[in-house]
Amino acid sequence: MKMEFVFLKKNRKVPILITAVTTLLIVVSIIGGPSSIYNSPLLRTRSYPSSTTTLHLNTTTSSEESAAAPAPSSRGVLAEEEEDYKSCDIFAGEWVRNPDAPYYTNATCWAIHEHQNCMKYGRPDDGFMKWRWKPDGCELPIFNPKEFLELMTEKYMAFVGDSIARNQFQSLICLLSRVEYPIDISADDSVDFKRFKYPSNNFTLAVFFTSFLVKSEQVGDKNLFHLYLDEFDEKWTTKIHEFDYVIISAGQWFPRPSIYYENNQLLGCRFCQMQNISEFPMVYAYRKAWRTAFKAIQRIKNRKSVTFLRTVAPSHFEGGEWNQGGNCLRKKPFSRNETSLEGSQLELYSTQLEEFRAAEREGEKEGLRFRLLDVTRAMLLRPDGHPSRYGHLPNDNVTLYNDCVHWCLPGPIDSWSDFLLQLLKMEERRSYEENTKERR
Repeated sequence: MKMEFVFLKKNRKVPILITAVTTLLIVVSIIGGPSSIYNSPLLRTRSYPSSTTTLHLNTTTSSEESAAAPAPSSRGVLAEEEEDYKSCDIFAGEWVRNPDAPYYTNATCWAIHEHQNCMKYGRPDDGFMKWRWKPDGCELPIFNPKEFLELMTEKYMAFVGDSIARNQFQSLICLLSRVEYPIDISADDSVDFKRFKYPSNNFTLAVFFTSFLVKSEQVGDKNLFHLYLDEFDEKWTTKIHEFDYVIISAGQWFPRPSIYYENNQLLGCRFCQMQNISEFPMVYAYRKAWRTAFKAIQRIKNRKSVTFLRTVAPSHFEGGEWNQGGNCLRKKPFSRNETSLEGSQLELYSTQLEEFRAAEREGEKEGLRFRLLDVTRAMLLRPDGHPSRYGHLPNDNVTLYNDCVHWCLPGPIDSWSDFLLQLLKMEERRSYEENTKERR
């Protein structure tokens, strides 16, 4: 980009000004300017990455996108910015148009799961990609991949949860693909447990699949599960001790027919249709599962790690449930007064918040950090972001339901990384301030 110094025009004192500026620069270079103070990524101001991507359905090419790192900022501006975010709820707001989006395509990112590759399978509209989240009291910067990777230097991050967690994991990989693709360092080919390494910053990104957060078993080929509500799911609890950041979530599997156990005793069930077994509400198991998951994290006592609870992302079936012909064919977001969180989704969300607050209080006693990644309010307004029938070929000879649970890639789930990066920056700033106080 060509930059023009307007102040040089029509100014008869240019030589004097140039001499003064030159002298000042020489002095600063000798004694060392303040820019070194702000070299840490946590002390940088926000930046809006630009993009010249033009999306075409099933496109095969994409122009290069700018992913410039944020510019340095003065202490005064930084402090003011941090105060803005301390007083601003970034999760309360509305969706506004963003003509620059998306920042990758289904042709430039290999990480998109087939069932979320909506453009590949013929979704006719692309307007659902061209929105960004605007908080009520501040601005939320668009995700900056260079800034994120710099912040994650020598760090480990894991997503723990069901297929929505994997959906978010793949979204993040696609957003980072603008600057770097990772190396697969997984122990095997399982899609449920993946590890990737970003060599430039020695950043490790992983996903650990768990349906219910706790130990569970499926009964044969039946759609019935045994849930051991007070027992750890060691497929993930034995692996997160090394991670600096853990983003944990759950919810989509709990409505399924299940038999509940506690203390090695049969407790009850949900929709199991078995005689002499008490029926329990879904939210009972959900609450117990979160308590057990948080207990597993607390026992590790990794005081360097941060656990983010990612709240439920509402589904948007209309005209019936998922197995009764329900679909999601809207093409733009809801406004705030068009919908509300109700029923089982409200129960799940409320339970999450209650158990998170309890874990946060207990964690503070041990120096453990729990943070909230609250996507529920934003995603409630996005009925247009799901694959619907565009997650497979229309003539596939299999029984597939309309998917109004997962999220198209690219799509509104990419905004979760906007939230995540802002929370990470705030967390790093918090750590910096605490370390500064300790050194005094």
